[in-house]
Amino acid sequence: MRSELYIDGRWTAPAQGETLPVVNPATEEVFHHIPAATEADAEAAVRAARRAFDEGPWPRMTGAERAKILRAMAEGIRARLPELARLEVMDNGKPLPEAEWDLADAAGCFDFYAGLAEELDGEVEPIPLADGRFTSKAVREPVGVAAAIVPWNYPLLMASWKVAPALAAGCTMVLKPAEATSLTALELGAIAEEAGLPPGVLNILSGKGSVVGQALVDHPQVDKVAFTGSGPVGSRIMASAARDIKRISLELGGKSPFVVFGDSDLDRAVEWIMFGIFWNQGQVCSATSRVLVERSLYDRLLGRLVEEAEKIRIGDGLQPGTLLGPLVNKVQYDNVLSHIDRAVEQGAKLATGGKAQGFNHGYFVAPTVLTDAPLDSDAWREEIFGPVVCLRPFDTEEEAIRLANDSRFGLAAAVMSGDDVRAERVAAAFRAGIVWINCSQPTFTEAPWGGYKQSGIGRELGRWGLDNYLETKQITRLVSDEPWGWYIK
Repeated sequence: MRSELYIDGRWTAPAQGETLPVVNPATEEVFHHIPAATEADAEAAVRAARRAFDEGPWPRMTGAERAKILRAMAEGIRARLPELARLEVMDNGKPLPEAEWDLADAAGCFDFYAGLAEELDGEVEPIPLADGRFTSKAVREPVGVAAAIVPWNYPLLMASWKVAPALAAGCTMVLKPAEATSLTALELGAIAEEAGLPPGVLNILSGKGSVVGQALVDHPQVDKVAFTGSGPVGSRIMASAARDIKRISLELGGKSPFVVFGDSDLDRAVEWIMFGIFWNQGQVCSATSRVLVERSLYDRLLGRLVEEAEKIRIGDGLQPGTLLGPLVNKVQYDNVLSHIDRAVEQGAKLATGGKAQGFNHGYFVAPTVLTDAPLDSDAWREEIFGPVVCLRPFDTEEEAIRLANDSRFGLAAAVMSGDDVRAERVAAAFRAGIVWINCSQPTFTEAPWGGYKQSGIGRELGRWGLDNYLETKQITRLVSDEPWGWYIK
């Protein structure tokens, strides 16, 4: 496990020598310390990235040359997948199979963007002009130095969603992982180094967001900020970035609805509801935490959901068979339990769960199903980011759509129905950037990811993710010998 920062191709002690403890959320034990970067470390990392962009080879390489290194990084992740997965279980808490799945996706992300890097070679879009004296074309170039600030729920995967397209575009980057889950992000520095990434192209700073994250957002030599996290922090980043008119992309919170019609298969509906809210302990920005069920199916579905939720095996993510691990840390644990208590105080009924799991240690919360949460309650309107789902019945399609869209968020939404025409109609009516039909949460590197309203700005993944790190340049050429006729006689 790394105990230094990665700056300009070198492993470096933090400027003030401070560290942060790494706590295993299943045992509450401190098992490692990571370096706590300071403003001085952020300055050094940005300068290294700036120099690598302005003077180094990376932006000037062909896309095929960059692709070769990106694929080597993908292979580096795969070669160390068992080790990296265990690290993510130890600092994040998720079950080992989930961590392995995430890391396989992270490697695939680097492979995917390697392919898009190759496609950038020779990419020129001719622009037809009405004036035949000129020709014009559009080309795309890297935006410059990017700062990526990523969350703790998918540590290396979320880093890959930003690092891979940025590097494919020819940008240089400073990566700031979440302070609770920095272990695999730091290891990415070693993987990049082994893959042959030039010094300064990728710099990795662990530390407190309020210190090093803010320093990156404020730095005048950072051209682009990519952030995944909470709405309030995203709002502050927008305000800070506005001073220098920095390019920004924000992937923020959600309170996603799942509409289930009465003609749905009960077993499939329950399975997808559970996956939509209990996967990763519910610590998913797109979690379908508001479930609207047609009244004819409501009682049966609620009963089955409670029955199946109570069967979920909870425990240390390294224990075989664990399906639900601990929440990431004490702060999140206390926050989720507080949300549940407040939901009951505001009128919601507890169908199951609602308490800490009965272990002597660890930040475990039982799968929780709430009913009858008032429409103006925090449980129905606010992101809880834990294994907590709210159910309520509806009578008409129009009512379901209205309730689903009645949110300041618009990240994701899901609909389940045996009627394909109705499912498509409801999907079109959702005000959300990601819509699932007869499922919830499947995510693919090839498809765009991002939300409407207060769920963010821009899209990650697919070609849209690459666009985040590219500028478009118009180049117009005079091809006629005719005099322009304004000044020259």
